[in-house]
Amino acid sequence: MKFGFITVAAAIPSVKVADTEYNIKQIEDFVAQAEGRGVEIIVFPELSVTGYSCQDLFLQQLLVEQAEVAVMQLLDFSRKLDIICIVGAPVNISGSLYNCAVVIQHGVILGIIPKTYLPNYGEFYEKRWFTSSKDLKPTDIRYAGNSVSITPGPTLFRTSDNALFGVEICEDVWAAEPCSNKLALAGADIIFNLSASDELIGKHIYLMNLLSQQSARTISGYVYSGCGFGESTQDVVYGGNALIYENGTLLSESERFSFKPQMIVNQIDIEKLRVERQKNTTFVNCRDDSNAVIKQTAVVQPKNFSLLREIDALPFVPDDNDMEHSCNEIFSIQVAGLAKRIMHTACKHLIVGISGGLDSTLALLVCVKTFDKLGMNRKGIVGVTMPGFGTTDRTYNNALSLMNSLGVTIREISIADSVKVHFNDIGHDISVHDVTYENSQARERTQILMDLSNQLKGMVVGTGDLSELALGWATYNGDHMSMYGVNAGIPKTLIKYLVRDVAYNAMDEKSRNTLLDIIDTPISPELIPAEEDGTIKQKTEDLVGPYELHDFFLYYFLRFGFRPSKIYLLARKAFDAADYEDDTIKHWIKVFFHRFFTQQFKRSCLPDGPKVGSVSLSPRGDWRMPSDASSALWLKECETL
Repeated sequence: MKFGFITVAAAIPSVKVADTEYNIKQIEDFVAQAEGRGVEIIVFPELSVTGYSCQDLFLQQLLVEQAEVAVMQLLDFSRKLDIICIVGAPVNISGSLYNCAVVIQHGVILGIIPKTYLPNYGEFYEKRWFTSSKDLKPTDIRYAGNSVSITPGPTLFRTSDNALFGVEICEDVWAAEPCSNKLALAGADIIFNLSASDELIGKHIYLMNLLSQQSARTISGYVYSGCGFGESTQDVVYGGNALIYENGTLLSESERFSFKPQMIVNQIDIEKLRVERQKNTTFVNCRDDSNAVIKQTAVVQPKNFSLLREIDALPFVPDDNDMEHSCNEIFSIQVAGLAKRIMHTACKHLIVGISGGLDSTLALLVCVKTFDKLGMNRKGIVGVTMPGFGTTDRTYNNALSLMNSLGVTIREISIADSVKVHFNDIGHDISVHDVTYENSQARERTQILMDLSNQLKGMVVGTGDLSELALGWATYNGDHMSMYGVNAGIPKTLIKYLVRDVAYNAMDEKSRNTLLDIIDTPISPELIPAEEDGTIKQKTEDLVGPYELHDFFLYYFLRFGFRPSKIYLLARKAFDAADYEDDTIKHWIKVFFHRFFTQQFKRSCLPDGPKVGSVSLSPRGDWRMPSDASSALWLKECETL
């Protein structure tokens, strides 16, 4: 395990019913393949040594004895391998037969886990052959040349990297009280399930939902291996389901109804799961490891690490299939938040500064949707365009076009003259385009909006977004301030998708073209004069870095508390080298951590605004950080990348 990732596999070998020699050879082939691919733990289907569908042959002593011989063969095969393998076999314990998972490493049986819940309904008759672990008393047995202690309570296995895993068998997860509940609450990071679930119409979707929910409920990794082709089709068919989940998210799945052996491999992020559990006080309050048995696996030498799993470069952006639904949901949250504030204050006017950029466009759209839902006249929304020294024709015209198409009240108030007077008052040279030059304009705009709100007994709606708050890319007591910030929970990478969704689903052609042009406009505060040809000179991403990188850093830093080295590893996997070279990522991750720490003072006094996603910077809710905290530890690690 490195960076918290543990490599796991679920295999579906070819099987011949009751042919233990053939079956163990197939298992060995997969174990060897998995070892070569750096897999640390591999799981096989239920009763994989004999085949699940032996039926009354399980009552034959020869089959049970040869299953033990086959396990001994696997022990010998694994003697020089580091991989932990989990196979299914019938095991005689104190005169009763149990359906068991046998956990093996370095030629040693680490543990034997008997099945707890035996299905005895419909097509299942397991109680005809097997005994439940509930009827088992703690005992020591001799099996396959090993002395093994067996207990009916939760048994966990601790790897040399301190990862904890547990094992349950098929029906154990279908029960009203799944065994994996106790395993997770005792500390198991990953649950392995050996299964033999047959195929029925609709059952596969039910199974996937069940495992996803169980993985999410237990905040765990869940690795499932179900019987496939080769099991008896006398009365049922086994489709061969191999599935890997992490906290409810499907990472890998096998091909159903394949006639060939299969193995899926992926990596589960133990560190991420533990952060989630640590944050989830409900999970912490439920923890119970009082009667858990923990067995130590063998110490293994670290191997070369390669990140296998795909990493989404835009973690804040919904999948294409879910885009429209997610956008509607986000708008609904923003609208509900603003509507409550309007009703509470009984204000009749909203005042919004409209720059012709993405943030103010989204804020205006939220205001319009809110007024429509409240049955209020859109003329109560006052859109204010405030041209300054850096305003371009493109953004100015887009601002006017958008406000016209939405039917809101338009106010145009130039800040040029008032800012010049201000410069004269404070003795600032207008030709010096420094921070005073820029911030004076931002604060003048905010003053205008605030004063208009007093005139109209209205409310200033803030336009700043989550990404700007993270980087502190806002003028303190300028655009940083409002009376309600509807975009405070929306990252920059998500905003253009929200605006695009409105453009394609709820606007006429002219308005659509305006919105699409706003999306294509370079992000800029437009606080310094434009180029000679009238195009934007001051481009935000040239100054503070690409927002898709910063949003990526922000997501993994805040959501999971990852250190810079792990975030850098994930970023290298997520972004194509053609887009961002390693040195580019290294540079901007330093900028991110420097700005994030130094700009906390702005976040400590944010206006109210609704939380939208799992990452929020509200000082009253998700993020409470001292404004004078040191970034030394994080920047020092950035230097080692």
